[in-house]
Amino acid sequence: MQYTVKPRTNLRSRVPRLPFRPPDNYLRENMAATLARQDVEFDFLIQLQTDSYRMPIENASVRWPEKLSRHVPAAMLRIPRQKFDSPAQLAFANNLSYNPWHCVADHRPLGNQNRGRYRIYQELSRLRQSMNNTPHREPTGNEVFE
Repeated sequence: MQYTVKPRTNLRSRVPRLPFRPPDNYLRENMAATLARQDVEFDFLIQLQTDSYRMPIENASVRWPEKLSRHVPAAMLRIPRQKFDSPAQLAFANNLSYNPWHCVADHRPLGNQNRGRYRIYQELSRLRQSMNNTPHREPTGNEVFE
């Protein structure tokens, strides 16, 4: 299966200094400004594999033909209006590592590119935490920030 996340609105954010080098944190800054004003919603669409030759799992660069398997709405993701970039939140996030394999086994990423990503994510997390002298920490969901 492949998935697509599609915004439900045509909201556009200006990226400063394009086509030159934008600020390092322009994505976070735009997301913080948007979520300070309003909720944001996305459609989560899935595309099921119907032809293993024309829809290979081992080559993520192949676009799966819509005529073989249309995108099916599976969920609507809603991110509520919020402030997520306080100094305490940024410090907390700075010690976290993103890992798409933190899931049930049936949902783990597949394919050769993802096998490479798995090792790279592990090693970069270890390196960053070692360089910053920070322990590995998992979020609990009970964190509270001002």
